[in-house]
Amino acid sequence: MSLVVRPGILDIAAYVPGAHHLPGDGPIYKMSSNETPLGPSPAAMAAYAKAAADIHRYPDGGANELRAVIAAGIDADPAQIVCGAGSDDILQLLTRAYAGPGDEVLYSAHGFLVYPIAAKSVGATPVAAPEKNLTTDVDALLAHVTPRTRICFVANPNNPTGSYIPTSELERLRKGLPDNVLLVIDAAYAEYVGKADYNEGNDLVRRYDNVVVSRTFSKIYGLAALRLGWAFCPPAVADVLNRIRGPFNTPAPAQIAGIAAWKDTGHLAAAKAYNDKWLPWFADRMREIGLIAYPSVCNFLLVGFPTDPKLSAEAAEAFLRTRRVLVRKMGAYGLPNCLRITIAEEPALRACAEGLSDFVKQAATQ
Repeated sequence: MSLVVRPGILDIAAYVPGAHHLPGDGPIYKMSSNETPLGPSPAAMAAYAKAAADIHRYPDGGANELRAVIAAGIDADPAQIVCGAGSDDILQLLTRAYAGPGDEVLYSAHGFLVYPIAAKSVGATPVAAPEKNLTTDVDALLAHVTPRTRICFVANPNNPTGSYIPTSELERLRKGLPDNVLLVIDAAYAEYVGKADYNEGNDLVRRYDNVVVSRTFSKIYGLAALRLGWAFCPPAVADVLNRIRGPFNTPAPAQIAGIAAWKDTGHLAAAKAYNDKWLPWFADRMREIGLIAYPSVCNFLLVGFPTDPKLSAEAAEAFLRTRRVLVRKMGAYGLPNCLRITIAEEPALRACAEGLSDFVKQAATQ
């Protein structure tokens, strides 16, 4: 008798990370994974190196010091902070805890691919609500709520579109959802946003029993390799997650580096200032070339291309590879005419802009 896989598992298209390798010699300009060009805080690197002597010891299973530092920073009770192996781990735990066969998990059409993957992994049905102008549409989400809906994921700001919805729209979404639906606000890119009408959603967690905000150290903090994320939860949700998470799900070096990174506010400010400078620069270059630069508040830009095969996103991505520039194709997100491009190091940005300019000029002569 052969092994039987649970229903739904084989329907999952495995998540494919951004490309990181090219054959041949020479520098590679990696702009496919939204990594910070400034790298991690020097204090975080020093703390991580110091932790090497103790890697034979089990980590603090409760990540108590890290949770205390985070809680102090957001004026919360440490008991409401749950840490995980990246925010992906948090999203998967929430899905395991609150959804299952026969249930529905709701998300915005161009939202993070982990949402439907997590839903299918527990036998639930992922439901994608259409967006408006590549932005989460609260009315569409509410229109897709059914008695089977158990979780509503909202990435704010959203990857890969770079768009966001204001706090007032998040509030309207929460008020429109039934009390038995968990609203998960995935705020992985919150630190990059400088809009007056935006916040990450912590106030909603304080006021409602069915709102969670997930965060990560992978983006602006530059600790992607360490896989460290966290969530701010209502007490009852935190209790549930602590019952099902792995007992040592955040390694000690990650916890120690995370504490140092959190405290290094100067490095955080420098990373945001860099993005504030180069994001508009790169968007302007794309528009000058004749491409679409969709509005973004993140550390990446969604760039739109014509449907003409000579000028398509697929052709542009292949051309950039010849210049040793790696960007992210968006077909899996339902955006086949787009590429997502990280606001990376200055040489990478200039190489990508020059490459796309040459690509457009070459296509014009064909």
